[in-house]
Amino acid sequence: MAYSQGVTVPNMAPVFHPTVWGDFFIDYTPEILQMSEEWMTDRSNQLKENVLGILEACSTIVDKLNLVDTLQHLSIDHHFDEQIVSILRNIHASESNSSNLHEVALRFRLLRQHGLWVSPDVFNKFKDEDGTFNVGISNDPRGLLSLYNASYLLTHGETELEESILFARKHLASMESDLKPPLAEQIRRSLHLPLPKTLKRLEALHYMSEYKDEPMHNSSILELAKLDFNLLQRLHLKELKALSRWWRDLYREVGLTYSRDRVVECYLWSYTAYYEQKYSRARIILAKIVATIIMTDDTYDVRASLMECRQLNEAIQRWEESAISLPPEYLKNFYLKLISTFKEFEDELKPYEKYCVSFSIKAFQILSINYLQEAEWSHHNYKPRFYDQVEVSSICSGAPLTCVGLFVGMGDTATKEVLEWALGCTDDVKASAVVTRLMNDLPSFKRGKNKNDVASSVEFYISEHGVTSDVAIAKIGSMNEDAWKTTNQSRFELVELFPAVQRVANVSISMWFMYANQKDAFTFSNGLDGMIRCMFVNPIRF
Repeated sequence: MAYSQGVTVPNMAPVFHPTVWGDFFIDYTPEILQMSEEWMTDRSNQLKENVLGILEACSTIVDKLNLVDTLQHLSIDHHFDEQIVSILRNIHASESNSSNLHEVALRFRLLRQHGLWVSPDVFNKFKDEDGTFNVGISNDPRGLLSLYNASYLLTHGETELEESILFARKHLASMESDLKPPLAEQIRRSLHLPLPKTLKRLEALHYMSEYKDEPMHNSSILELAKLDFNLLQRLHLKELKALSRWWRDLYREVGLTYSRDRVVECYLWSYTAYYEQKYSRARIILAKIVATIIMTDDTYDVRASLMECRQLNEAIQRWEESAISLPPEYLKNFYLKLISTFKEFEDELKPYEKYCVSFSIKAFQILSINYLQEAEWSHHNYKPRFYDQVEVSSICSGAPLTCVGLFVGMGDTATKEVLEWALGCTDDVKASAVVTRLMNDLPSFKRGKNKNDVASSVEFYISEHGVTSDVAIAKIGSMNEDAWKTTNQSRFELVELFPAVQRVANVSISMWFMYANQKDAFTFSNGLDGMIRCMFVNPIRF
């Protein structure tokens, strides 16, 4: 069903730059590789068996840790999930007697990343009686790098790990220029963004070019990583083609040309949550949800009057075609398309999975209510208290809906318990929302507001506390780090939901990339061109 009475959206100057990609992924034909997909798949399966043999042959804890770390760096660990979980649980249950900083820190990081608690006291053996690190380790670059990355898995109250970060950063920065590749490059990347906050697939691209220079590199592992990346890239290209066609039709049909045309970037965001083959359905659904969030956000922020915001929200709360009389004329097609899109999600799910969509609809309704709250504040020039503003605007970031939406197509992971947890917006989900909001607010503060935007959290903090922008920005940075600690802590407190917690953590991690250096790479997406080409267009060469 479509509503059409020759309605046009009122003309207004474009606020956002046009799409960088246009119909590129609709028309694009990937280059023919020397090896067929069938051959690559068969060879990949052979290499997986080889790597399984290597995993089983590892006899020492150090060898096992290094191998698991390599598989994670190369982003092929998803093929060996069961084996890695078993290895790490056994290592966690055994005593660690190593006096090597790299080995101790690597064990700490891998176990914590997988929800297995390790006390920061393991680093006490590298400290003097006064509690400071001994001078000896200041000349151990690999050990310091491992300590630095491990310490970023800190939770609330772990001041000793905050001290570890400062210590390691100071010494790594002083020796960086004197080191040789690949260690020098790895240190440079981590000082820019520590490994636990780095996009996994981006790190894999870097590490594939570096792994051959590692002393204990294995050619079968590297070959598998390259084949796996290229095979997945072909799948991702097919998904992008289908998604781009869907978006082109939707964008033309609803006619909301004031909204950001960013479907490729929406897909990139979904891809950062899960890149694996088995989550193809989930990836497409989440990308579509993010695209509808952007269109709704821009309607509230850029185009709609307060009355139109109220009308749209009332219709969204009703969530039925019979409410078509409520939104203004230019939003009627969008409203119907919104409802039909979520109905299409139901059609893609198995009968016992269809209930998942109702959770995403409820999250969308919550999002709309908070969009309206911001519009009311803006219209009436009302300034809420700083923390009240952060609470509402964190929901308006779209992250809570994204965290619900990412489970809709995930199959067995998306239990009712997981969906209720995500919809409740506590713990990890709330932390993800806070990071999304505050990371977004930093470039927004520099850029200025759209028509109906409420002031950014930076402006609210300046106004409420009478401080300079530098002080306010430092406060926002501190709140981001606190939210990151909550993300880390959730791995240990929500053990039964660990797979879901990890996916939400991926959403949080993507924000450190999208809003790095106080820039909004999503809205002003020209800067993502190279990244998107590396991920989805350019195959890995052999």
